[in-house]
Amino acid sequence: QVQLVESGGGLVQAGGSLTLSCAASGRSFEYFTRAWFRQVPGKEREFVAAINLLKRREYADSVKGRFTISKDEDKDTIYLQMNSLEPEDTAVYSCAFGSVSIGTTEADYKVWGQGTQVTVSS
Repeated sequence: QVQLVESGGGLVQAGGSLTLSCAASGRSFEYFTRAWFRQVPGKEREFVAAINLLKRREYADSVKGRFTISKDEDKDTIYLQMNSLEPEDTAVYSCAFGSVSIGTTEADYKVWGQGTQVTVSS
């Protein structure tokens, strides 16, 4: 069993930066891909970024050039560096682990964290 715990969310002004962390515990080695998703109340969960064990990365078009996903294998932690934040980035951000090569949909991921709130003020 794998457990994921996100941290690093908060309130930031537009144009600012935040770094989210997702620490894994348990049998995380069974999962090939790690990702970040976000969700706004009343809307479907949205893919943000993914990275696999070969360090292949995928990003949603809306965050390309502004967000960077990375991982620290020694700490079993993934990060989401978010720059040039916009009010539209306001959401609950969740990390997820999956067994696919690289995935951009919820169905690709089997283990989810509880999420951390990011609020960007204008």
